[in-house]
Amino acid sequence: MIAVRDLNSDLLTAEYAVRGPIVSRAQQLEEQGKKIIYCNIGNPQALKQQPLTYLRQILSLVEYPELLRHKETAGLYPPDVVKRATSILELHPHGTGAYTQSAGIPFVRKAVAEFIHRRDGIPADKEHIILTDGASKGVQSALLALLKNSNDGVMIPIPQYPLYSATIALYGGKQIGYYLDEENRWQLSESALTESITEAVSRGIHPVAIAVINPGNPTGAVLSYDNIKMIVSFARKHRLAILADEVYQENVYGKGCKFFSFAKVFHDLDERDVSLISFHSVSKGLLGECGHRGGYAEFRNVPDDVLSELIKLQSISLCSNVPGQLATYVMVSPPQPGDESYNFYVRELNSVYTELKLKAEILGKSINEIKGMSVTIPDGAMYAFVKFELPPEPNVDLRTMSAGQKREYEAKRDTEYCLALLEETGICVVPGSGFGQAAGTLHFRTTFLPPRDEIEEVVVKLKYFHEMYCEKAAHLEERVV
Repeated sequence: MIAVRDLNSDLLTAEYAVRGPIVSRAQQLEEQGKKIIYCNIGNPQALKQQPLTYLRQILSLVEYPELLRHKETAGLYPPDVVKRATSILELHPHGTGAYTQSAGIPFVRKAVAEFIHRRDGIPADKEHIILTDGASKGVQSALLALLKNSNDGVMIPIPQYPLYSATIALYGGKQIGYYLDEENRWQLSESALTESITEAVSRGIHPVAIAVINPGNPTGAVLSYDNIKMIVSFARKHRLAILADEVYQENVYGKGCKFFSFAKVFHDLDERDVSLISFHSVSKGLLGECGHRGGYAEFRNVPDDVLSELIKLQSISLCSNVPGQLATYVMVSPPQPGDESYNFYVRELNSVYTELKLKAEILGKSINEIKGMSVTIPDGAMYAFVKFELPPEPNVDLRTMSAGQKREYEAKRDTEYCLALLEETGICVVPGSGFGQAAGTLHFRTTFLPPRDEIEEVVVKLKYFHEMYCEKAAHLEERVV
């Protein structure tokens, strides 16, 4: 029988906080009848966001083409949907049950290239696009390709989405964390990047890439154009590839904020020396189609022989799933003005966007009114990284602890806090230690995806819980003293 000791040690090292023990406990409580408000993961449709009608109509016809042969279909589906589904099946007559080319269906890759051209006003080549099972698989493939040995390292933001730390650990590489500036709306600073890479090199680590999440997860930050220029310059100076995680590019809410792609900045700078791999997904944005696992990776300044190896890597899994490829097609090629579905599609999009923007403001403003809590109101994405303070524990002297001991202690405190929050209120969030946080700070990540009434319920319960939790902790300290 296989025992844990028989498993790959890199697998045992990898951790993925957003589906860790607190979520497992939440599921147990739910089975016992307790109401749980899941704020732990960016899974929009699990939190009552409605799927977009146009996308589901297209997929339903393509998955079951027999419907196109029935006259009743004309009364159930708009003419442009029937026309689009028919066109897809003409271009891809094998349907959704057959493998595609390893890099993905050619007309979908072409549509992705046209989407990038429209978005940024820059050239894009379909031959440098691979369709993936969501952005996660693209990121994992890139990291697998780049991490040649155990001394290779990838720079990742702190706080970060644990896909990166877990995958780097799984592939036996080294994590090089660089701290985002919480006091400056989680922007990057060149000094923080330089300090991080210098320290890594001093430990014998060979940096090969820098990962950037924009808009940010878990911070909700939107990077400025100048910030992206600085990162490109830094990557050039240190001979790093850039992994640009841009899955939240439609989720920008902050006043004066705008999404700029790394591809656009590369083109403006006429950057030819730094390799760029950009990722996008149908899981986030305004579609929220996490279950369809669709996405793409676009490659710039990547030679053809390298690209061939990356396509070979994709071919080991044969191809990404076909419904996900077609969901990506709809994302990058939506209905246009004049199409019968256009007005309703835009209304649905606007409704999702307006609700997300409003919930981000409600969550951010309400949390900042809670004594001992603060948060940068999210400018983008679907999350807030909430900072909270707790009374010092009796008989604990942080001055006597090593850096590693402090991290363990802080992880214990924020985990205990989040578990107590779950048990008492049913609110499921993720401890900040699962994403990384500056020493001496405590955080948790929450989404603002639940319906508005549940977000309002969350902030009311959170205020009461935090006050009671801190009061108990303070009384405990007084009794010990």
